[in-house]
Amino acid sequence: MAFTPGRLRDSLGIGAPDDFYEALIKAHEGLSEAESRLLNARLVLLLANHIGDDAVLKEAIQAAREGVAGERD
Repeated sequence: MAFTPGRLRDSLGIGAPDDFYEALIKAHEGLSEAESRLLNARLVLLLANHIGDDAVLKEAIQAAREGVAGERD
């Protein structure tokens, strides 16, 4: 599926995914577990604000929950 405004992208949208992953991991280096959780929460909120589309954000939340341990129907 190609990118459609108002819909969550389901194709690769990051130009260099390995570089992004490496930067994300490095951002956590030297942080405590609590600090890492705070970094993740701040990053999610910054990216959500950048996206700014409620429908896309709700779809992303639903997609992220799918397959998470303990998820119930």
